[in-house]
Amino acid sequence: MRRPKLRKASKRLTCHKRYKIQKKIREHHRKVRKEAKKRGHKKPKKDPGIPSAAPFKEELLREAEQRKQRLEELKQKQKLNRQKEHEKKRKLEAKKNADKITEKAEGKESSRKSKAKTKNLPDKNSKKSFCRELKKVIEASDVVLEVLDARDPMGCRCPQLEQAVTCSGDKKLLLVLNKIDLVPKENLGKWLNYLNKEFPTVAFKSATLMKDKTMPDQFTRRRARVDLSRTTECFGSKCLLRLLQEYVKTQNKAIQVGVVGFPNVGKSSIINSLKGVRACNVGLTRGVTKSMQIVHVDKQTKMLDSPSIIADPSNSTLALALRSIIDTEKSDSAELLEGADAILNHCSKQQVMIRYTMPDFRNTEEFLTLLAQKRGMLKKGGVPDIENTAKLLLCDWTGARVSYHSQPPESPRPPPYLTEDKIAELRDCFNLKKLEEENTTTVQALKSPSPASSIIFQSAGMTNGTIEENKVIEEASEWGNLETSKEGEEEEEEDFTESDDDQDEEEEEEEDVEEESSVRVTRKAKPGKRQTRPTNSEKQRAESENSNSLSISFDKTADEDDAYDFNTDYVE
Repeated sequence: MRRPKLRKASKRLTCHKRYKIQKKIREHHRKVRKEAKKRGHKKPKKDPGIPSAAPFKEELLREAEQRKQRLEELKQKQKLNRQKEHEKKRKLEAKKNADKITEKAEGKESSRKSKAKTKNLPDKNSKKSFCRELKKVIEASDVVLEVLDARDPMGCRCPQLEQAVTCSGDKKLLLVLNKIDLVPKENLGKWLNYLNKEFPTVAFKSATLMKDKTMPDQFTRRRARVDLSRTTECFGSKCLLRLLQEYVKTQNKAIQVGVVGFPNVGKSSIINSLKGVRACNVGLTRGVTKSMQIVHVDKQTKMLDSPSIIADPSNSTLALALRSIIDTEKSDSAELLEGADAILNHCSKQQVMIRYTMPDFRNTEEFLTLLAQKRGMLKKGGVPDIENTAKLLLCDWTGARVSYHSQPPESPRPPPYLTEDKIAELRDCFNLKKLEEENTTTVQALKSPSPASSIIFQSAGMTNGTIEENKVIEEASEWGNLETSKEGEEEEEEDFTESDDDQDEEEEEEEDVEEESSVRVTRKAKPGKRQTRPTNSEKQRAESENSNSLSISFDKTADEDDAYDFNTDYVE
């Protein structure tokens, strides 16, 4: 048996191997010498020195010693010069390091000061910054365009903004009735006649799917499967540009035109259609434009894009659902259900059933469950996702998917800030007859839906908005930080926990009962009133459903047959 190797292996070799290695080394040296001889490499010859029989031998030796001393002196001088240069470099590096340290300290102090300033200032997503940017646009503009949704023009009007513009004196206010392709022609004519009595109104249909400047000609989006090079046709742009040019001639100077309005009325899309290129960002979500943007349309006109007007919380639930900047991802399920309930209560039930091709429903929750089953929006176990269907309903009604129309008021009463003299002043510098003719031509050329396919909608009237920054009330549920909201939720959960085992068993039994019979939202008897807030157990259940809910893409619905095809082609 072999012994275990307790020590390292020895490096000793056998004699046969050692002699073999020495032999190879000798052969290698021999080859190297032969190659050196072939190249002509020879050893340097030694200096024989001065022979003793040479004359002046002592003088030559003295000269050689003097040369050696001179060379040594030169070497010493060079060493001293090198040392001096090194010392200079070290001093410069030390100064640079000291300057860097002082700059860093100053930078830290300045960053602390800037952070302290930025803490006092609101974020870009805050409502106060929206109000500040909107006020900048109103003050800088000579002509203000208030964009209205043709489906509910009265609900898109803000009396506070109209009063601020009309009372300024020098500014002109024009109304732009956008999304006219979603309204029947008869209803559109009634609204134009009603609004022209107060302000000059332009019928407009903005172009969609516009191409960016930096985008190549043959660019297609794979996910959406939409060719961005094919833009839909725009209506009313020539009429609006002609009105602005008329005002420029009267002023004899370049003007700035501010575009204002509530969210999802099409402010940025109007600027893009006038420019002919996608100059401003456009999206289905609310609050895409967060600051003032300047777009040069002509040499004489500048368009100022503004953030959305913030709806006052004192408005009705319908106005808050359609006109407020609600973040659907952060909002509570109760708010979404209230908004969906308010929309369904203000329109005819039969037309909603025809539009969504659904059977009869008793309340809002049943409608949302049927819609979720139809669209395939289900959770684990086939449970319908009511919260996400409510989001989808709100996005349909604020976007351009659903065609609905409201009737103008029968007895027109102008607001108190609009007197006859003020109306006459606002109509100066504009040719109203030509404006009516161009509006009629655009309405005739446009392909609009039939009254049977459009849903009749009951408007809630004008929507109050907050323009001044001091009157804005920030809501933590919409604009608070995610960290603070999570901390608050954890504290609430800790408060509601109970230590006794009997109480835990009772809570589990209550949760099982609640899962079987989900909370239903009853229809409201009177529009405009809010519902009572749910209890703590309902809130917890809604939050758990929100966390487990799947993300939805609103670009394309599950059933393409439900969508109405609004092709904007001229009538032959």
